[in-house]
Amino acid sequence: MTIHDVARRAGVSITTVSHALNGKGVVKDSTRQHIVEIAAELGYSADAIARSLRSSRLGVLGLVIRPLDTLDSYSPVGVDYFVRFAGAAAVEALDRGFGLMLVRDPTTPNVPGVAMAVDGYIIADPVALDPVIDLLNRHAIPLVTVGRDIERPSFTDWVGSTSTADTLAVIAHLRERGARRIALLTGTDANAWNRDSELAYRNWACEHGQEPLVSHCDETLGEEGGRAFARTLVDASGPRADAVYCLTGRHAAGLAAGVQHAGFSVPRDVMIVAGSDSEQTRRSTPPITSVDLAPEVTARAAVDFLISRLDGNSSRQPPLIERALLVRGSTARSPKPSAN
Repeated sequence: MTIHDVARRAGVSITTVSHALNGKGVVKDSTRQHIVEIAAELGYSADAIARSLRSSRLGVLGLVIRPLDTLDSYSPVGVDYFVRFAGAAAVEALDRGFGLMLVRDPTTPNVPGVAMAVDGYIIADPVALDPVIDLLNRHAIPLVTVGRDIERPSFTDWVGSTSTADTLAVIAHLRERGARRIALLTGTDANAWNRDSELAYRNWACEHGQEPLVSHCDETLGEEGGRAFARTLVDASGPRADAVYCLTGRHAAGLAAGVQHAGFSVPRDVMIVAGSDSEQTRRSTPPITSVDLAPEVTARAAVDFLISRLDGNSSRQPPLIERALLVRGSTARSPKPSAN
């Protein structure tokens, strides 16, 4: 698509389209909005570098971290996974002769046109039917993802590990420590981490005759979301869960603080495991047992896999990343003695 196509569809001059998309000149707000919508509909990018150099290698990789697009901040307090991931990806890219450009959601307005001037993209934790994938496909930009798009079963160029294995490992650990009623607290983003973890938990509960105890908490609520869940937990009228698997570290830290504020003990009354290690889980009292998502290993693998695709290696299988459970004080409960 060219600027001529946009002008023809919008019924305006090429100059008006240029001014509208670049924020220059005097263009009525309604006209500007109409042109922006037409450009998006046609998949037009105003970036000249991206258009003219698409056939040659630029030496730049793009990185979009989708969970940060939905959080309240691009530097959420206490969440060091994304900083570690981006840093390791940048260093690996440099070692391989590329620069790395971190970009916020490129489908939103006012994203610099240079966002499309890359050789390929890494998308971390895509959402269901992620529009960023659609955008990159329209521009024929190669991409790999960290984690799968749950609504694109045919897309297999994703790096990582299934959350099913993590969930089952956490449940096994809690059961070994004496837990009998395990609850799950997930986020609300429509990604594989949340969905696969919940599915694995529900399947386990069904197989073991436990009523599924599943709650969801918006990722943007952070520690306060965990505290709110703690109030629900301690006020439960029926049998109370004695262990909780919280996918996000911020929720887990808030839950631990809320449970203890209500006069309960961690881990004696409630054991807590976080699905993502973070500053909050390490600094909590007691420190919280967490899944190490291996951000540095994952980042290096993603960069390497993307470059292999850029080099034309279409037969290579995506790497799987091994994760470990970091056992800390929040699950330091001795197993209950047997009935024998």
